[in-house]
Amino acid sequence: MPNTDPRVLAVLTLRDEGAFLIDWLAHHRAAGFTDFLVFSNDCRDGTDAMLDRLQAMGWLTHVRNDGPHEKGPQWSALAHADRHPLTAKADWILVLDIDEYVNVHAGDRTVQALLAALPAATAIPLTWRLFGNCGVRDYQDRPVPQQFTRAAPAVMGWPWRAAMFKTLFRNDGSYGKLGVHRPRQPDRARMAEQRWFDGSGRPLRPAFHTGRVFSDYGQDNYRLAQLNHYALGAMESYLLKCDRGRANRETSAFDMSYWTERNFCSEEDRTILALADRTAPLRAELRADAVLGPLHAAAVAWRHARLESLLGEEVWRGLYGRLMMTPPARPLDTAEHEILASHALRTRAETKRDTGED
Repeated sequence: MPNTDPRVLAVLTLRDEGAFLIDWLAHHRAAGFTDFLVFSNDCRDGTDAMLDRLQAMGWLTHVRNDGPHEKGPQWSALAHADRHPLTAKADWILVLDIDEYVNVHAGDRTVQALLAALPAATAIPLTWRLFGNCGVRDYQDRPVPQQFTRAAPAVMGWPWRAAMFKTLFRNDGSYGKLGVHRPRQPDRARMAEQRWFDGSGRPLRPAFHTGRVFSDYGQDNYRLAQLNHYALGAMESYLLKCDRGRANRETSAFDMSYWTERNFCSEEDRTILALADRTAPLRAELRADAVLGPLHAAAVAWRHARLESLLGEEVWRGLYGRLMMTPPARPLDTAEHEILASHALRTRAETKRDTGED
């Protein structure tokens, strides 16, 4: 009988992140993703060679996307993905970064279980849960979800990035283009058919169908699924992240403000480790490959060598020192959040008044 399970595609953009690739792929295959469309650009650590080997092994489709890029490598990659045959074949699509791990709580913890829990859904925004550094200094070659297990509270109002999401959406033609956080170019004639649900299974209002990138604040958006966001990693990895730059911009924008607004260690969350028994054999299979295994080891060695090179410069030693001196961020209490929110609402109202917006 033909396979009737939905094809679920993850679209990924990489540069110099080969050391994390095997663990990320093993987790997301265990979580139910059937296809991976991966773009690489300007790699120095052999990520592109790893992707070539993984394509030969049947694990993914690799597209080289070397620069220069007018709007950044990720936007360039998404423009290519819009036209790629694998995108056309997908039933559901999610655009991800390698520091994001899908964490489904429904059923057997697969994407298929999430879709079964929300059968009417045409899109499910997966809200970030920010996992902090929590004092981890050294980069280690081990699965990120095992190393970082403390995160921001399930309910918080600031910073606003804590409520950002990535959208798992049905690829039915309702949207014309992929976006970093959500599908773009909506077909207005089809928006009445849209049924968006948040990660706790609540129906979302029509404003989400066309433009929102933040979940509603002040509530738990994680009951059925969340997106674990390991934006910082170890302090050493953060230095390398700053060196690499952002995927959706040509220039780097990482500094202590980026660190502080993501370094939350308030609550322990090990729920993603429920997939560890399914992930481990997949990871072992990939590492045992005679070609891929040495490429992985070379990517790990590259990280250590690059770090040594960076720390030969005062600007990087200075940043490293500030990371070590800065404690985890304290979530704002309700009163503090209301102060910031009131100013934001006032500014928004003034802007609407001055521009004549409805």
